[in-house]
Amino acid sequence: MRALIAALLCLLAGSLHAQDADLLKHVLDELATHARVRADFVQSRENPALVQPQVSKGQLVFVTGHGMLWQVTQPYRETLALTGARTARIDEQGQLQVLRNGDRGVAQVTQMLQSMLSGQPDEALRQFDVQTRGNAAHWTLRFTPRQERMSRVLRAIELSGDTFLQSIQVEMQSGEITDIAFSGTRDAGALSPIESRALGMP
Repeated sequence: MRALIAALLCLLAGSLHAQDADLLKHVLDELATHARVRADFVQSRENPALVQPQVSKGQLVFVTGHGMLWQVTQPYRETLALTGARTARIDEQGQLQVLRNGDRGVAQVTQMLQSMLSGQPDEALRQFDVQTRGNAAHWTLRFTPRQERMSRVLRAIELSGDTFLQSIQVEMQSGEITDIAFSGTRDAGALSPIESRALGMP
């Protein structure tokens, strides 16, 4: 895996400064060491049309090669399974309902996040330009879309962290900003039967 990442970064040397490439490689190597992660989150969504931000809380489960579960617990309960390009809602019995009318831009962002958390940036770097800030202990990666169609909707995505991913900020061209802060990040441990089934695991 590290050899693959190093080779990819060499190919991208023309578009990434050496400092950016070094920090990006460190971040990817670190993220790739955590194959199963569970974290609590607080999401705040600001919209110019809203007086106050919309706030939700819950838990994220990520498994390399399978995807992520987005489990909202407040102010309502909802679980979404994000696996590759597919998004599905999970009911209390563990049954999946595929959401067929999902936003393609959301799907691309989801795939980008999954590839970064897996330490496999090839898909993300084909669709986004990346700038780095900070150092190995406290880093920020800023992604801006390359495709004109996506850039009409999405301004940028920022990932920040240390050993683990600590926050995500999504900036839309409409002025809407979504901030997601993670806490209590840890090894996911044993998944529940519903979690395993939702992620397509035996």
